[in-house]
Amino acid sequence: MDILALDLGTSSVRGLVLDADAVPRPGALARRKVRLTVADRAATVDGPTYLGHLVECLDELAARGHLRDVGLVATSGQWHSVLALDGAGEPMGPVLTWLDTRSEPPAGVTGPADVAAYHQRTGTWWHRAYWSVRLPWLRERAATPPARFVGLVEYVLGTLLEEAPMSVSQASGTGLLDLSTLSWDAEACALAGARPGELPVLAPAGWRGRLRREHARRWPHLAGAAWAAPVGDGAASNVGSGCVDPSRAAVTVGTSAAVRLVQPAPAGQGLPPLPEGLWRYRVDHDHVLTGTAYSSGGNLFSWARRELRLPEGAELDAALARIPPGGGVAADPRFGGDRAPGLAPAGSGAVRGLDFATDAVAIVAGLMAGVCRLIAADFGELESTVDGPVEVVLGGGAMAASAWWRESFAASLAPRPVRYQPDPEIGAAGAARIALGRLDAPVRLVHIVRTDEAPSPTPSGPRVLRPLPEHPLS
Repeated sequence: MDILALDLGTSSVRGLVLDADAVPRPGALARRKVRLTVADRAATVDGPTYLGHLVECLDELAARGHLRDVGLVATSGQWHSVLALDGAGEPMGPVLTWLDTRSEPPAGVTGPADVAAYHQRTGTWWHRAYWSVRLPWLRERAATPPARFVGLVEYVLGTLLEEAPMSVSQASGTGLLDLSTLSWDAEACALAGARPGELPVLAPAGWRGRLRREHARRWPHLAGAAWAAPVGDGAASNVGSGCVDPSRAAVTVGTSAAVRLVQPAPAGQGLPPLPEGLWRYRVDHDHVLTGTAYSSGGNLFSWARRELRLPEGAELDAALARIPPGGGVAADPRFGGDRAPGLAPAGSGAVRGLDFATDAVAIVAGLMAGVCRLIAADFGELESTVDGPVEVVLGGGAMAASAWWRESFAASLAPRPVRYQPDPEIGAAGAARIALGRLDAPVRLVHIVRTDEAPSPTPSGPRVLRPLPEHPLS
């Protein structure tokens, strides 16, 4: 049996076919770039256009014969997005993505009665990133009352499948889920003003879906395939990186960046204590994911390549290699503002210390190093949630693209052991492993040294990377 893995991301929609061991089939990849509309703190995508990109990916895979043995479909999807639907199930506007920072709490509302208890139950805060603030904000701006609210993943799959309940993983990203009982939290829903029927139905453990009849005619090889409940992209990336227990944390840099740790937490049982500065979401009914995230990652690199006219390929690699890991100009990389619980708005990025000798490569190096420092500063708080040492695994498309960035992370996180997952499709692979119930499947990792080669067999060992001094932005 092959597995079709869908990665419904912010910058692209991808479909991959993997074998029964979640190993990608050669050449079985279809990808469409997503147009993200960004202006004045808004960051949205058009739902029907996004759905069209997925349809094109499935058509391409079908035309190339890659769907004929698919028996299971797994989905990794972006967290936190929200879309208002009318009574006919049609979008009432664009999809708010995690990068959208416009939502504000309603006037006169004071938030949770007990902030600490709310945070422990939901893993989140009363914050613009979550539906507790986003739903009232959307409702206030709607010309007519919305009939219900869904995430981008539920909108897309709700169009294709006979039914598309919200997984507990996706529901945890809304900020409205009680992470222990796996039901909608009454206080969070009251803050959101969510009325009966406005929120998605929650998928039970082991849920499987099927294509609608009209879509099964379009893709007959998927007619009998079972669709697993979607997984939040961060959770899928951790599993794809081999970070499935408290001894190993994933630092993932795709469009954005995050550091996360998986812990066992079966439904209905107590949750591990949660530090006030970290969020917590669900991987599935048996595991939680604790960590922190940043609005800047590979999107910084894309911005710099476009606006600073960086050299390409080997020329850029050679130019970065002349800058010490973690070096470059002093920079604050928060171009997209803070992720929860921070409140800095989009446009908070900064670059300091420029002179006439500063070139574009030094600027992008400083921005990349800034992301490393943000993550290194928060890593200690994540380590405090577990007993014993924590190994670090780097992963994600941006990590796959830049050896210099990998070395800079190793320098910033030293003396912790730092390794690298070289597969750029960790989200899709992780979603497939979760759908198969094989979270602990072995993953090939590479040690981080100067050129990411295998560790030296000589007694001297690989070069040790030490932390570099901070770049103050005062």
